[in-house]
Amino acid sequence: MPEHQRESRQAAAMQTDAATAPSDSPFASRSPSADLRRLRARLSEAPVPSARERGDYDLNPGMSRKAELVPASVLILIVKGPQPQVLFTKRAAGLHDHAGEISFPGGRIEPFDADPIAAALRETEEELGLPRASIEVWGSLDMYETRTGFRVAPIVGAVSPPLVLRPDTREVAEVFEVPLAFLLDRANHRREEREAGGAMRRFHAIRFGPHVIWGATAGIVMNLCEWIER
Repeated sequence: MPEHQRESRQAAAMQTDAATAPSDSPFASRSPSADLRRLRARLSEAPVPSARERGDYDLNPGMSRKAELVPASVLILIVKGPQPQVLFTKRAAGLHDHAGEISFPGGRIEPFDADPIAAALRETEEELGLPRASIEVWGSLDMYETRTGFRVAPIVGAVSPPLVLRPDTREVAEVFEVPLAFLLDRANHRREEREAGGAMRRFHAIRFGPHVIWGATAGIVMNLCEWIER
């Protein structure tokens, strides 16, 4: 497809979720502390990884799905405070998978991991040097299936500041925080599309400063919003 046509198609496909969201969204009137209380209450009802399934196919119903999925888990780490933050990493450029992309700390679930929660805490400690004992685990969102063949358990945890991090530069190029209120604001949600695997694929995207949170990571953020909205 010629570049100018691809850009035109992408521009036409972009839209805000706010355009279709009700004007009386609960995010408009709740405080960040109320959002956290609501999230924690919801997660307390299902503290282990949910059997419900979400995935890249939510916006791509005709997407080909892998027959065998690799189990993985990530940690949605909420930094407590008057304005709660969510921690993200930018993956190192030399990594084999998803190099340079924005992600949550996490990775494959290894045979020696007791469960997805243990895997997410281990990966976070390895990537960021954040002791697992300092993280308060709240529960898990819906399982998320990626186009690339991972079945991800998104674990939600919280930590009190100040954070002392020692990122592993072999895996992590940058660590940054995004206000939870920004992530929950549907005016900041976009839907875009690009070519992947020989086909055009739609995906969620959130732009924050120089960073673009997109794909599976943004899809998991959408699920986080839904858990708080319920």
